[in-house]
Amino acid sequence: MRLSLLPLLPAFVALLAGCSNATTDKQTATTTKAPADTAARVAATPPPTRPAATTPPPAPDTANVQNVAAYLAGLLPRAGSPLAALAAQPAWQAFAKDQNKSWAKYRTTHTDRMSHWASTELDSVRQNSPTLFYPFSGPDFLNVFTLFPDSKTYVLVGLEPVGSVPGRATLDNPALFPAVKTSLWSVLNFSFFRTNDMAVDLKSVNLDGAVPLLMLFAARTGNHLLAVCSVQLDAQGQLHEVSDTTRAPGAKVIPGAELRLQAADGSQKTIYYFSADLSDWKLGAKDAPLRYVRSLGPLTTYVKSATYLMHKSYFSKIRNLILAQSQYILQDDSGIGMKYFPKSDWQFTYYGTYRRPINLFAKQYQPELTTAYHDSLHHARPLPFGTGYNWRQTDSNLLLARRRVPLAN
Repeated sequence: MRLSLLPLLPAFVALLAGCSNATTDKQTATTTKAPADTAARVAATPPPTRPAATTPPPAPDTANVQNVAAYLAGLLPRAGSPLAALAAQPAWQAFAKDQNKSWAKYRTTHTDRMSHWASTELDSVRQNSPTLFYPFSGPDFLNVFTLFPDSKTYVLVGLEPVGSVPGRATLDNPALFPAVKTSLWSVLNFSFFRTNDMAVDLKSVNLDGAVPLLMLFAARTGNHLLAVCSVQLDAQGQLHEVSDTTRAPGAKVIPGAELRLQAADGSQKTIYYFSADLSDWKLGAKDAPLRYVRSLGPLTTYVKSATYLMHKSYFSKIRNLILAQSQYILQDDSGIGMKYFPKSDWQFTYYGTYRRPINLFAKQYQPELTTAYHDSLHHARPLPFGTGYNWRQTDSNLLLARRRVPLAN
């Protein structure tokens, strides 16, 4: 979800030991977690704690992760919470007013249109998408949740560092508000992050990775944040909670975060974000992401603003995994090149308009898409919102690839 692949910010700070839940932070032992049916597990089992004999460290000032998420999003924290006094200050009040205006505009131009479109065009897809895979995503929970609000588990992978729940000093810094506003500007106006700019803006206020923005997007999409946990994938692709975030991960370990949510309808949802390089070269030495995704069973995959990486020969491992394990793929033209789809296995529905990639990616032009979009017998269907690098509504495109023979569960 980025125009460049530079990391968001320096390596994440250990402000969060184990999980931070809605009332207190508890340091957790490293435990193996089953990848399937995460939401059900969360609903049935409270976050594990260390044995009573071990004294946990003091909880950070901002233990209430929902209040932190709301504060970052320009929404009122709970009355009486530690952040309520900060939210009463003029600087936050001005920030909140500005954010409400920006998000109201975004709802009109994007969210409402996307939701209506997806409810009709993706209805059957959404009913069969309990697990949503979003590679090259960065912290973009906003778009994937808008299109697939019924999924239970969202697995996002990007180059950006994982990050942590911001501490009180960061939230009390007046520079936080212009930094967040500037960082969100491109995604709210163009639907993708300009990662270089975001890294500079957020570094100045010690927001250290994807987690703070995932929290913000969770709040702004109407979800209630229940907990944020540090997790990792071991060399075999097994998922573990992390008790000691001060230790450097092993050479083949993939760092990540788990965010547990409750949606407006009361359903439980889980976001996993992993910081990983998905190139063939990196996956050859650290293939934990591939092993983990294979363990999830049949997937729906969403790809947008992915810098055309899977058009290239040296992203074949992740491309082949998606093609082998997806029931559905929803992507713009920056996703998997059409030449890689076995046509006998897939049927395609085209939306919007395909012209040419922006100048930066001019070499990734696909004549096959031009032919498909000009088929006089099978017209492309309307796309009532802008998305991707060709962000204007009149220039945007999406492709829904549906497997002809469903994969076995």
